[in-house]
Amino acid sequence: MNRLFLSISVFFLFITASFAQDAEGCKDHPLFNRMPNYTIRECSQNYGIADLAMADGNTKTIEGYKTMVTYDFNTEGGKQAYSFYQVVKNYENALVKYGVKRIYLASQYATLFCKAGGKSIWLGIDAASDVAESYILTIIEIEEMKQDITANDMLEALKKDGFIALDILFETGKSAIQKESLPIVDQIYELLNTDPSLKISIEGHTDNVGDAASNKKLSNDRAKSVMDALVAKGVNKTRLSSVGWGQEKPVSDNRTEEGRSKNRRVEIVKK
Repeated sequence: MNRLFLSISVFFLFITASFAQDAEGCKDHPLFNRMPNYTIRECSQNYGIADLAMADGNTKTIEGYKTMVTYDFNTEGGKQAYSFYQVVKNYENALVKYGVKRIYLASQYATLFCKAGGKSIWLGIDAASDVAESYILTIIEIEEMKQDITANDMLEALKKDGFIALDILFETGKSAIQKESLPIVDQIYELLNTDPSLKISIEGHTDNVGDAASNKKLSNDRAKSVMDALVAKGVNKTRLSSVGWGQEKPVSDNRTEEGRSKNRRVEIVKK
């Protein structure tokens, strides 16, 4: 009995000692378990912004619920810290089921993106060197916004204003329409069926992040992608045109994420 009691006591002492190394009140994010032999030095959670590296090497300011966790490798066991690339692969593997995308990777910094639990998840991983004796996770969570807009809503807007701005989502840096936005394309199709005489211009717009020429090409490709989707549904191409304006026609302040979000849009314009 005494031996059993002693064994249980030692077991709980070991567990307590292991967890005591984490900073008080800090724990792993539910989506991101740490790698072996790392402890949390510090953490923070609040609504905020983070500048994350993008595929073109520039940074993009992302706004949302922000979690930061700093991990340190425990060298007392005589083991060598993992390489930064191993750390990145660990988090990529954890997010495979959520369709993770590697947005950026360098020797000491990486940006990953996925969608989980109705949220867009951005993950920045930052290390002091290519051997990750310490590294920082910066996690930005953005609640997905549902756009319940109907063909009738679009028709009324075209009658009143001559155009309507739609928040059609595309793959990051690409022109492929995300499946969440396909219902909006369906409603544009219904709009055109409602009024067979209606002709529209599909016009793409971006914020001012990145190169102006690249933004213009991307917006043009995205507008054409919407047009092609409508043609594939059976809309006569003579009723449609597409153009990309890039960052030339902002409707809000590009100095804030909220403003940039409004500037990233597709407009349907009555011809």
